[in-house]
Amino acid sequence: MVKNILVIRNDRFGEFLLNIPAMRALKERYPQARLSLAVNFVVFELAGAVECVDEVLVWDEVKGNLRKYKFDLCVVLNPTKEAHQSIFLAGIPVRVGYDRKWGILLTHKLEDTKYLGNRHEVDCNLELVGLLGAKNKEIVSSGLRLPRNDEYEFLVGAIAIHPFTSDLVKQWPVERFKELAQRITQEMKAKVVFVGRDETWGQSPSGTVPDLAAFGVIDLINKTSLAELAVLLKRCSLLVSGDSGPMHLAAAVGTPVAALFRNDLPGKTARRWGPWGKGHTVIEKASLADISVEEVLEVAKKIIN
Repeated sequence: MVKNILVIRNDRFGEFLLNIPAMRALKERYPQARLSLAVNFVVFELAGAVECVDEVLVWDEVKGNLRKYKFDLCVVLNPTKEAHQSIFLAGIPVRVGYDRKWGILLTHKLEDTKYLGNRHEVDCNLELVGLLGAKNKEIVSSGLRLPRNDEYEFLVGAIAIHPFTSDLVKQWPVERFKELAQRITQEMKAKVVFVGRDETWGQSPSGTVPDLAAFGVIDLINKTSLAELAVLLKRCSLLVSGDSGPMHLAAAVGTPVAALFRNDLPGKTARRWGPWGKGHTVIEKASLADISVEEVLEVAKKIIN
């Protein structure tokens, strides 16, 4: 009988969020089992909000001492040699994952074809836990317990903009985000709030972050934790973003997304990485430079109306 389950997803929070349906499917398959989740420390607080998870562990703190937890089953959602070796040495009887990076150490394995980009990441994750008979075909990937927080009530109905990306090849020009914000405030008469972290904006061709307050935009860049960002996005009527973690977070809390994607990068298109669920719109072209402010503005108007 399966009593203790470990799920490992110890990378960035956007990828982590796309595993919630798979985690929920596991919990439904083994309703009496305790489900523990091992994550990157940056994701720890947000991971604690996942409804189907009973315990959150920081991977780097537990990877060398998994045996004491007496797990019956482990699913490795992002394959690494370290994870496969650790769960093998811990003596976990059932070890599930992708057949790569020492996949020989697993008892149940699936060929990793994600790089083909022919289906969504959520479907890939569900296929993996399907090896155990776990199934969950819900469209919405929500399942977060958001903390009570009235701090962002003033943003109800606002349009959020996340202008950053962890990969510069997926960066829409900075000046277009600025122009979009100006036109939203002028033409749609809506509040606009910029969110996220600016680690990569300074590396973009347009340089540094513009003075947002100068044209009436609320600037919350670098001012929220991931859990706070979830609460903030829940209050908003729309998020405009490139391929990013906040895009997936907005989708997870039920906020519509206008997502800007390239379609010329195999394995990185919206077909695999687009916002999961209903009510979202993807604007996808071979070059992000071909996506105009006018185009994004019209999508925003359509979603809001």
